[in-house]
Amino acid sequence: MKIIGIADTTFARYNMANSAIDELKRTGTGFRIERYTVLGIKDLPAACRILFDKGCDLVMALGMPGSIPIDKQCAHEASTGLIQLQVMLGKHIIEVFVHEDEAKDEKELAFLMDRRTREHAVNVYNLLFHPEALRKNAGKGLREGFEDAGEILR
Repeated sequence: MKIIGIADTTFARYNMANSAIDELKRTGTGFRIERYTVLGIKDLPAACRILFDKGCDLVMALGMPGSIPIDKQCAHEASTGLIQLQVMLGKHIIEVFVHEDEAKDEKELAFLMDRRTREHAVNVYNLLFHPEALRKNAGKGLREGFEDAGEILR
């Protein structure tokens, strides 16, 4: 049985982990979930490491950076830490960040946080159980959250 780790934060203004867990359970079986919640996005690399040390095969790192410059800097630093951890361990961390200023209002922000998280949860399931589904969509310009960009045809 595979173990999917979910690292989330109290700083986020939407419970992204609930969306991820719900979507994973809708998508398939053959896994269990291990969740670890931390304060903010800069804590996510340590949370992911803890989850891997608990036996997780793959981890989703869920977070919502704020809209001011220091929040964007913190998001970059957290992302760099997540990338370093992936390379160090040879395991995937699917980073699901939704910046507070990506949406025009709170309703759209909640929509985006839910949808991006759910779409990435399906990607996580496919990465673990059906990698051919990802290969089939290579070069299609798929985006998580808002509308897909679409592929460029020649």
